Amino acid sequence: MTGYTMLRNGGVGNGGQTCMLRWSNRIRLTWLSFTLFVILVFFPLIAHYYLTTLDEADEAGKRIFGPRVGNELCEVKHVLDLCRIRESVSEELLQLEAKRQELNSEIAKLNLKIEACKKSIENAKQDLLQLKNVISQTEHSYKELMAQNQPKLSLPIRLLPEKDDAGLPPPKATQGCRLHNCFDYSRCPLTSGFPVYVYDSDQFTFGSYLDPLVKQAFQATARANVYVTENADIACLYVILVGEMQEPVVLRPAELEKQLHSLPHWRTDGHNHVIINLSRKSDTQNLLYNVSTGRAMVAQSTFYAVQYRPGFDLVVSPLVHAMSEPNFMEIPPQVPVKRKYLFTFQGEKIESLRSSLQEARSFEEEMEGDPPADYDDRIIATLKAVQDSKLDQVLVEFTCKNQPKPSLPTEWALCGEREDRLELLKLSTFALIITPGDPRLVISSGCATRLFEALEVGAVPVVLGEQVQLPYQDMLQWNEAALVVPKPRVTEVHFLLRSLSDSDLLAMRRQGRFLWETYFSTADSIFNTVLAMIRTRIQIPAAPIREEAAAEIPHRSGKAAGTDPNMADNGDLDLGPVETEPPYASPRYLRNFTLTVTDFYRSWNSAPGPFHLFPHTPFDPVLPSEAKFLGSGTGFRPIGGGAGGSGKEFQAALGGNVPREQFTVVMLTYEREEVLMNSLERLNGLPYLNKVVVVWNSPKLPSEDLLWPDIGVPIMVVRTEKNSLNNRFLPWNEIETEAILSIDDDAHLRHDEIMFGFRVWREARDRIVGFPGRYHAWDIPHQSWLYNSNYSCELSMVLTGAAFFHKYYAYLYSYVMPQAIRDMVDEYINCEDIAMNFLVSHITRKPPIKVTSRWTFRCPGCPQALSHDDSHFHERHKCINFFVKVYGYMPLLYTQFRVDSVLFKTRLPHDKTKCFKFI
Repeated sequence: MTGYTMLRNGGVGNGGQTCMLRWSNRIRLTWLSFTLFVILVFFPLIAHYYLTTLDEADEAGKRIFGPRVGNELCEVKHVLDLCRIRESVSEELLQLEAKRQELNSEIAKLNLKIEACKKSIENAKQDLLQLKNVISQTEHSYKELMAQNQPKLSLPIRLLPEKDDAGLPPPKATQGCRLHNCFDYSRCPLTSGFPVYVYDSDQFTFGSYLDPLVKQAFQATARANVYVTENADIACLYVILVGEMQEPVVLRPAELEKQLHSLPHWRTDGHNHVIINLSRKSDTQNLLYNVSTGRAMVAQSTFYAVQYRPGFDLVVSPLVHAMSEPNFMEIPPQVPVKRKYLFTFQGEKIESLRSSLQEARSFEEEMEGDPPADYDDRIIATLKAVQDSKLDQVLVEFTCKNQPKPSLPTEWALCGEREDRLELLKLSTFALIITPGDPRLVISSGCATRLFEALEVGAVPVVLGEQVQLPYQDMLQWNEAALVVPKPRVTEVHFLLRSLSDSDLLAMRRQGRFLWETYFSTADSIFNTVLAMIRTRIQIPAAPIREEAAAEIPHRSGKAAGTDPNMADNGDLDLGPVETEPPYASPRYLRNFTLTVTDFYRSWNSAPGPFHLFPHTPFDPVLPSEAKFLGSGTGFRPIGGGAGGSGKEFQAALGGNVPREQFTVVMLTYEREEVLMNSLERLNGLPYLNKVVVVWNSPKLPSEDLLWPDIGVPIMVVRTEKNSLNNRFLPWNEIETEAILSIDDDAHLRHDEIMFGFRVWREARDRIVGFPGRYHAWDIPHQSWLYNSNYSCELSMVLTGAAFFHKYYAYLYSYVMPQAIRDMVDEYINCEDIAMNFLVSHITRKPPIKVTSRWTFRCPGCPQALSHDDSHFHERHKCINFFVKVYGYMPLLYTQFRVDSVLFKTRLPHDKTKCFKFI
């Protein structure tokens, strides 16, 4: 038991044996490790030595492992096999490469076919979309016409009057003549064009007595008038000039009456005749007094109440500038509003009221009633009291320093020469005009002369005497340009003048300047106004102002227009369909026959305002495309142009209130053919483009071998008579749309920018809408205006090198705007864009509209433009200051915003896209 336990626990008796076993095991492992080390280390060394020794043998043929020279390696059998395999593989690789290239070529051809198929599919989709749009627009137009039940009609056949006119039934009294009983409407149908026949005064005895200046001015303006015809048989109106007579010629009334009744087309009573008596002096005789004029209208500056037939006769202004144009440099500016004197008056009363009435009864037996109260004494006392009070600086003189001018009885005679009176009025805020003491003298040449001079220099007229008949009073709203105060209120005149605010005073001064320039200033304006008065009364539309005939330069086209990726990259924007139908012109002549009725007072009395008669020819309240202008701009019913109004639905439609409209690009160029061709190519694919009118401003014609690009719309190259920047704004007859995009030949605009500008213009048709903005600033040290093109938070001009405007303004710029402005543009070869901004701001009293963030345009590689000249900005400074003198004030207005689309920078769902994207 004990031994067993000891063995089990490793007792002392067996300890020596265990240690021996362990030691023997360790010796074995060490030996085994040493043996393996010798085998693994020394055996390879021995083998290497042996092999090296064999390789260094003398016999070259016995080399087995050493390197061999040349092709000896291929002589080895298995290496030869490897070489053959390599050659075979190389041949197969060459064959595979050839097959790969062949397959790549086939793949490229297939890709081209795929792209062509995709393009044809897109074109087919585009054509289908355009056809759908055309069908939709046609259906819409048809429904609109059916709803209105007013199909477009052809003009009726004109009925010519009989040569042997039987005449009208006589009125009960000559003083009862009105249009309905003294005017023959049958000679003036709506579609007649208002033909006017002007008698040659030299063929009659009284013609030799006429003032040469008056006769010459009248004949010159009659020859240039658009309504004058030489065919008396078709005439609607007959005009004869009878005055002013030379001094001291005195033509007896009976003799003048006899000569008038002997006129070839007098027809017993003179109906449809106008007898004009123009006055150049304040004491012009009332030549037609006691002359039986029958049913003929009388137009002169002096009328007695018994002689004047309201609504039939015409009170005209005196002819001060007979053969000369007004000098705008001598006309004072309209600002500052307040001048040295609050009001002034100079005059002398030659004869009292009672003595004049006694004299009047001697030749006017029919005058009845007691003589009215004479307020002249009260007027004198009141005005002297205001002057003595020193509350305001006024100047009133009731006695002339020199001999007063001749005048009619009870009339305040003029003092001094015209130049002296104008110098005083230039210092006057208001000009008092005291009507004759005889209330039966409804107007006199002296009063008309005072009114003319006050309006000319910007002194607001204050007429004392409400009984007076001011020139063209039944057409013009004189309360917008003058104050007419009854004589009993003379004590309240000072308070009334002091109560007017500066803004109201400036508005009246501007309106007075407008009336003077439009209806008073020259012989041409007076004669045109007389005809316009009569034409408007009988409701005949104005004749269209002529359009500029475009002399086309033949050119070859057919060059496929490329696509500039920088210009055509519109992202995912669908700008709308490119029109495949024939060019669509803006509707014309939609309101011509109703405009004279519906816009009667607006056309005649709206001083510079949108679409109104700005200082321009009064014979044409509506210019040729103004009927369409007013119609499409304000008269059309709002018609939704887009379906949906956002995202691609908005982009695919034109939108706005006129669902169908196009625009014309007018591009001015001068001997820069390469730049021009590049600019034309960038217009390829532009939606809603009607045509391109290239104004070739060089006397040198384009190269005969020049190939013009085919951009999908007509390109009209127009030759000009001379190199002038004014040619940019000529109303070319080839422009058939209301919208004009004026663009320089080196301006770079993307299609999406152009489309956005077009959309904005369609909602602001009376304004300039464009891209590069500029502003004017007042130079305090030099007390003058400056032109500035720096970046600014406000602007007052948009350059017409890239801008939309209405064709209406092309007429005004070319035919109505003062010629002095166009002459300065030609002199400097500059400033035409500033002139257009002045014109539009003057008419609308609104600033232009800037779109997108563009401020300038750069044309890499283009020849240097005129704007890079050092004198460019100096000339523009001079232009602005000269234009301000011509207009009499600064018409430009500042604006501090630009226009972006409704959803500009608006976060939208992924299934919608923005209207437009601009940075």
